[in-house]
Amino acid sequence: MDFHDVRFPARLSFGSMGGPERRTEIVALANGHEERNTPWAHSRRRYDAGVGLRSLDDIAELVAFYEARRGEMFGFRWKDWADLKSCVPSREVHFEDQVIGIGDGETTLFHLVKTYRSGGVEYHRPIAKPVAGSVRIGLHDTEQVQGTDYEIHLATGRVTFAEPPVDGIAVTAGFEFDVPVRFATSRIVTSVASFQAGEVPDVPVVEVRI
Repeated sequence: MDFHDVRFPARLSFGSMGGPERRTEIVALANGHEERNTPWAHSRRRYDAGVGLRSLDDIAELVAFYEARRGEMFGFRWKDWADLKSCVPSREVHFEDQVIGIGDGETTLFHLVKTYRSGGVEYHRPIAKPVAGSVRIGLHDTEQVQGTDYEIHLATGRVTFAEPPVDGIAVTAGFEFDVPVRFATSRIVTSVASFQAGEVPDVPVVEVRI
């Protein structure tokens, strides 16, 4: 996949607008009922990178980043300030934040996931872009040592254990993460006059599948 493992400047994404999008196909039946179906197993996030721009220097930094990514060609990391941890934003990451699997005595490869719960229903979101230095892994109630007990692949979110976790033991994780995105526009239109008047360019970005 065409992806540059660099993060969009975090200070420019701070204050940006965006969030998850889902696609639902709705068919209205003759009796007034509906049939609803979704072709997407996972939501897709969209953001506006233009909202966080506050100066002409910010615009110059945005244009440089856009040009280096060749516009829509190459993906990059995006910091979603509203959803960036395995726990709630106000808490510190802990190795027991998320259950990412159950040991079977054979499997050594697990994938980072974040579970969203509401009303007794769960959604498991794959996490493909953990932040370096933030990942903590545990087995049952014991934190493991990176480089000795396991390795983390930062480009995919995969966790590989040196030895398979024993049967029935919970594999847990805590982490910060970025969203893999690309620009969703083939051009950036800027104007010094309009920016000084308080108008910022519309710079959409959209999540990509990894």
